[in-house]
Amino acid sequence: MITRSLKGTIENRLFRGKAILIFGPRQSGKSTLVESILQDKTHLYLNGDDSDVRDILTNTTATKLKAVIGNQKMLFIDEAQRIPNIGLTLKLFTDQIKDVQVIATGSSAFELSSQVNEPLTGRKYEYMLYPLSFEELVRQNGLINEKRLLEHRMIYGCYPEIVTKAGEEVELLKLLASSYLYKDLLMLEQVKRPLILEKLLKALALQVGSEINYQELSQTVGTDAKTVNKYIDLLEKTYVVFRLPAFSRNVRNEIKKGKKVYFYDCGIRNAIINNFKPLGSRTDVGALWENYLMAERIKSLRYHSIDVDQYFWRTTQQQEIDLIEEDSEGLYAYEFKWNKKVKAKFPQTFTENYKVLKTLVITPENLEEFLLIE
Repeated sequence: MITRSLKGTIENRLFRGKAILIFGPRQSGKSTLVESILQDKTHLYLNGDDSDVRDILTNTTATKLKAVIGNQKMLFIDEAQRIPNIGLTLKLFTDQIKDVQVIATGSSAFELSSQVNEPLTGRKYEYMLYPLSFEELVRQNGLINEKRLLEHRMIYGCYPEIVTKAGEEVELLKLLASSYLYKDLLMLEQVKRPLILEKLLKALALQVGSEINYQELSQTVGTDAKTVNKYIDLLEKTYVVFRLPAFSRNVRNEIKKGKKVYFYDCGIRNAIINNFKPLGSRTDVGALWENYLMAERIKSLRYHSIDVDQYFWRTTQQQEIDLIEEDSEGLYAYEFKWNKKVKAKFPQTFTENYKVLKTLVITPENLEEFLLIE
């Protein structure tokens, strides 16, 4: 079993008087992670997909909950977003059944967060579990071997089942993209036109690494810009894609309101457009490399609890920088180049107008400098 970066972090938070919530995409390994934490510990497992569990945990009382959990000191609630008013139920545990540690998982931030945020203010630890990270895979395989598998990761992604079942990648990814990808979204009342959603996902997959235009997307998929924006927002809240805004402060001709969209997993992106060709036969290698690094960087920063703001930068004269990160000290600028022989220059327009603490070009040769955080 591949050890997840969050395992030790969560174990150190047990029995501190707060509920532990683990969010993340379906099939990213949330249940497996919790089971590894609870291994050799007596606990009660409840699944929100079961109707009787929903009945028991909805609009309940502390007395009923004590009867349900009995002598167990740990409770694992899987797919918690399926349980109405789950936030109030978890509040009962943290306030009135304080000797029981509750761990709940959810694959839809849209549903679960909206239910737990207000009732559990100050009563919860929240964690995001992504598909397997570069750091986790390096721990498992070693740096040299993992770097040798880089092309494989860019084509098939890093979902646990994809990584561990060699030879079945295409079949499993198509199943993942067609079934699990839409499951949470299609349960939401806001998604009334599944065909539009599928068209939008394909359009976004084809535009990875490029700025998106809501008006152009709306014409492509056959709806209005407002619906496109709403659906992308829902795709973010179910951990399919994420947006990167443009950086703009004081330089004339900077793009101010642009957005890029990336997928949390390259394999899902490739499954959506049904392209699993090797990199040598592709025209989108640069975009794939950019997507891979962006997704992996987010995993690294989150798992190490590093809080930075992220942007891309571009001017109307087509000067650009792939990634700008900002913390309290200043700015860090990164360029992504799959071909290490291609020279990358950071525009003087940017470096002379802003306090830039570091510039770095990321290639397959040095990606560990970017993705392995000490």
